[in-house]
Amino acid sequence: MQRIVDAVAARVGRPALIEDRRQRVVVYSDHDGPMDEVRRMSILRRQTTPEVIAWFRAMGVLTARDPIRTPADAELDLLPRVCVPIWHEELLLGFVWFIDADGSMSDADIAAATGAFADLALALYRENLLGELASQRETEATRTLLVESREAREHAARALLEEGRVVGPGPATALVAQLVPAAGQQPDEVARIALEQALVTTRRWLGVRESLHLVWHDHGVLLICGTRVAGRPTPETAARYLHEALSSATRGLASVDRTVTGIGQPHPHLSRAVRSYQEAVQATRIGVQLPALGPVVAWANLGIYRVLSQLDSQHLDIAGVHPGLERLLGDDSYQVLLETLEAYLDLAGNAHATAEKLRLHRTTLYYRLQRVEQLAETDLKDGNERLCLHLAIKLGRLTGRV
Repeated sequence: MQRIVDAVAARVGRPALIEDRRQRVVVYSDHDGPMDEVRRMSILRRQTTPEVIAWFRAMGVLTARDPIRTPADAELDLLPRVCVPIWHEELLLGFVWFIDADGSMSDADIAAATGAFADLALALYRENLLGELASQRETEATRTLLVESREAREHAARALLEEGRVVGPGPATALVAQLVPAAGQQPDEVARIALEQALVTTRRWLGVRESLHLVWHDHGVLLICGTRVAGRPTPETAARYLHEALSSATRGLASVDRTVTGIGQPHPHLSRAVRSYQEAVQATRIGVQLPALGPVVAWANLGIYRVLSQLDSQHLDIAGVHPGLERLLGDDSYQVLLETLEAYLDLAGNAHATAEKLRLHRTTLYYRLQRVEQLAETDLKDGNERLCLHLAIKLGRLTGRV
């Protein structure tokens, strides 16, 4: 591939870069001509940003059969280019890109470059075929770890270990990255590309053989595999890295409002990663519902929400937990009272700490708590009542009613 791209660049007397059909950099020649920020970052990161991918796709690069010229875009720091799509029958294999800052690349220059494209098409086809086969095996094994029977999970784990795709046996911890759609939107293909890029970037940072990844329609999974060793990032550190990579990759995408990353508990073997995955999914869902928890949410830190999140819809009945509190939830004018009650119960009934946290005079705090007792027909001196009130208000948070 390097020999081919160098030959193409020599034929036209300008640098060339080859990408696969997902616009991931495969190989590039020496660069001694004009270079924009898009080309520079593509070479450094071996991939193009989702915004640039979307822009080029709007120019028609996915459907073009012949070379096309793309204009400059100052907002993206993008110089004019010539894009030559590479096809094998009906399969798009990739693209050859030339920067044409001054428009001096003629049709004759493009024709001269295409003389080496027969070899390039064959090389890309082989690379795509081998890469897809390897990727499919890993993807299918990872999917099996997360959704299939115990016997199938054990077989998949053995296969991954025997093929050397993971570093070795040991505990597995799941991270789940969730795309939270903007109002009235659903994550589109560009958003899913950004999600996979963030997962792959994090895998490279962790070590490709120390992790696996999988992309579903609206979330991605990163499995951290093997025994933790000194100096290796913790799952919490990896989750923060993944969140930052995904936030960067989706910045500016209209279909994505924000992202949330959930962390499951470590489980003792790769074949049991499904449990960690389920925990990470639940942590992510709670994080989506409760933005105040922050963008990275660990299952281990969720307290009572671990129990409440596993109740089905017929059990999410606040009135069944505390009928009096249910009456307060229907009126926005009681929101301040509910927030005061929640802070008081979170702090184990410590009035001094609650007043400090809410920056209230103690008299005001006592007045509000008395109003809660009157309206909810409860007694805050009764431990059972306080327990029911606390559960009900947390259930209200989880269901969006508080």
